[in-house]
Amino acid sequence: MAFKNRLKIEEIRTTAFGGIGAAYAAVGGAVGSPARIFILTNLTDADVYFSIDGVTNHLIVPSNSFKLIDVSANKIREDGFFVEEGTIFYAKRVAGAPSAGSIYIEVIYA
Repeated sequence: MAFKNRLKIEEIRTTAFGGIGAAYAAVGGAVGSPARIFILTNLTDADVYFSIDGVTNHLIVPSNSFKLIDVSANKIREDGFFVEEGTIFYAKRVAGAPSAGSIYIEVIYA
């Protein structure tokens, strides 16, 4: 059986350590399609909060680690649970400022 859904990956979103401040800042542009998987990678030397509204601390990613969120990778139907198109990811430091590295956000959709 052939399915019409195929793996698609948006351009990686990234911010270097100097752009991760005490206030939330957008990391790249808005999500272009309803996303099934996203990966938050923090390769800085400080813990980082991520948000989808630029106000609320939604997820923390400790230094030199990542968090993979599989929302609905194995869904075949188009309805269901997805990261909404137009969502913008934001990041800020948890405590002290990072002095090296970058953060990355990868978005996968069908």
